Amino acid sequence: MAHVYISAAHKSSGKTTVSLGIAAALSQRGIGVQPYKKGPDYIDPIWLKTASGRNCYNLDFNTQTHDEILRCFADHLGDSDLALIEGNKGLHDGMDRDGADSNAAMARLLSAPVVLVLDCQGITRNAAPVLLGLQMFDRGVTIAGVILNKTAGERHESKLRSVIEHYTDIPILGTIGRHSDLHIDERHLGLMPSNETDQASRIIDNIARHVTDQVDLDRFLALAGNSHPSTKAITPAAPGKAFRLGIARDAAFGFYYPDDLEAFEQNGAELVFFDTLHDSTLPNVDALFIGGGFPETCMTQLEQNTGMRQSIRRALEAGMPAYAECGGLMYLSRSLAWRGHQANMVGAIPADAVMHERPQGRGYCHYQVSADHPWFTPNHVQENLIHAHEFHYSSLENLPDDSTYAYTIHRGTGIQNRRDGVVIHNLMATYVHQRQTRQHAWVDAFCAFVRQHVTSRNEQSTTARN
Repeated sequence: MAHVYISAAHKSSGKTTVSLGIAAALSQRGIGVQPYKKGPDYIDPIWLKTASGRNCYNLDFNTQTHDEILRCFADHLGDSDLALIEGNKGLHDGMDRDGADSNAAMARLLSAPVVLVLDCQGITRNAAPVLLGLQMFDRGVTIAGVILNKTAGERHESKLRSVIEHYTDIPILGTIGRHSDLHIDERHLGLMPSNETDQASRIIDNIARHVTDQVDLDRFLALAGNSHPSTKAITPAAPGKAFRLGIARDAAFGFYYPDDLEAFEQNGAELVFFDTLHDSTLPNVDALFIGGGFPETCMTQLEQNTGMRQSIRRALEAGMPAYAECGGLMYLSRSLAWRGHQANMVGAIPADAVMHERPQGRGYCHYQVSADHPWFTPNHVQENLIHAHEFHYSSLENLPDDSTYAYTIHRGTGIQNRRDGVVIHNLMATYVHQRQTRQHAWVDAFCAFVRQHVTSRNEQSTTARN
C-alpha cells in the first residue's frame, strides 16, 4: 500500500489545499485515496472526505496509543490504492519538547515518506536552509519531496528551484502559484466546513485542476512507496440490542468522528440522521446525539424551526437519553447570542450560550468522570485522567449554581469552575469532544445506557397494557 505524509515547515502553509487537490486529482484518475488527518480535527477531514469520496480518520497521539494509531491506519485502508495523511502545523511541532507527539513522530510510526508543502511567500534563497534544517533535525524522517506553494511567478519559481536543487537533495514535485480560486473561506475554528456550502465540489475541482497542471502526480505516486506497517485487525464489538440513534447532521452540526459512528453501529445502533434546520420534528428514535458545529452561523434558521426545537425539548424532558457536544450544547441551551444578536434555542438547558471574540477553551483537555455521570459505572470514576480536546468561542452563562456535572476538568476550561458535562434528566451536554478508544469507550457506555432505558421503557409499557 502506497502511503505518504503531507507536512510543512509551519501552519497555514497550504497543506490542506494541496492535500485536497492531490486527493481529488488522483481520485479523478480512478486511484482510490484513503485520507487520514493527524490530531483532533473535524473540518479538514470533512473536506478530505469530499475530495476523496472516503471517510477521513483521525490519528491522534493524545487519545490513542501507538498500537491504536497503527490499527486505525491499517483497518481503514480497505481497497484504496494510496493512503494520504495530512499533518497539522509544522513537521516538528507538538506539545512534547522531545517531539513525541509531532508530525515527524507520526511519520516515523507509520513508516511514511514526507512531502513538504513549502510556503514560498517572501522567500527565495532562504528556502534552502529551511529545508536543510527540517531534514537534518531528525534523520529518522524521510523527506521525499517538496511542493513549492504560493509562488509569485516564473521568476520567483526559477530562483527557488535553483537554490533548492543546488543546496539540497530534496526533489521538487511541483510549484503552485498564487490563485484566488485556491482559497477556502476561514472562520474562527479554521476552514469553513464543506458541509456548509453547495460549492464544495466546485472549489475542490478547481484545486484539483491546479494540482494536476502544476504537480508531478506520477512522481508523487512513485515516492509514496508500496509498504505500510503490519498490524492485526481490530475485532469489532459484538452488537448489542438494536436501537435507533438520532444524529443531527446539517449545515449547523457536522463534527463527528467516523470511527465513533462506526462504533455505534457495531453496538447495534441504527443511525438516523436528521436536519435541525429543515425537518419539522424529530424522527422516531430512542436516543439523540448532537455533535459540534457552527450553530451561531445558522442561529436564525434554528430559531425559526420551532417545530424541531419543541420536539427535541419534549423528548428530553420525557427522559430520552441524549448526548450533546459543544455546538450541540449551545443549541440545547435557552438562547444563543453572537455579534449583537440573540436567538431562542431549544431551552432544555437553563443557561445562555454567548459567543466571544477569543477562544474560551482551546486545546487538549484532561478530565475525570464524576459520580454523577449518567452512563458510566462507579469503576470509571476511579480511572486515570481521560484525554480529549475542546475548542469553543462560546461560554455558557446563567447556569444554576446547583447544576449537576459529569466531569471534573484537570486541564482545560469546561463549562465553569473546572466542571463540565451538565446533566439534566438523561441528557449529558459538554464542551469536551470525546473519542471512542480502548482507554475511554464512551460509545459503548452510552449505548449500554440507551439499551437499559429502552428495556425499562418497554417493560413499563407492557405492564401498563396488562
